[in-house]
Amino acid sequence: MVSKKKEFTQEQEQLARFAKAMGHPVRIAILQLLASQTCCYHGDMSEIIPVAKSTLSQHLNEMKDAELIQGTITLPSVKYCINRKNWEIAQKLFSTFFTDIIFDSTCS
Repeated sequence: MVSKKKEFTQEQEQLARFAKAMGHPVRIAILQLLASQTCCYHGDMSEIIPVAKSTLSQHLNEMKDAELIQGTITLPSVKYCINRKNWEIAQKLFSTFFTDIIFDSTCS
């Protein structure tokens, strides 16, 4: 007898990917910094966010891999922005996720 393995939905996969990419205080700080800018951020974030440059780079790469931010490195210039299209998708997915979960009032 062949067991049919349940697949995750595309929304579940993407929501988990976004959640993982935001799952560290440094990454939240990066997103808040980028969101506070009127345009893309140019400069050295390690002067603002209190972590080593190599650590910061790892966090930026994780968020770029999840496509929550986009960036270009053309030394000596570095430019980072929130990926607005994917940020809107993330907002909708998280909103739906939190709205759709209804707790049974008899369970405490």
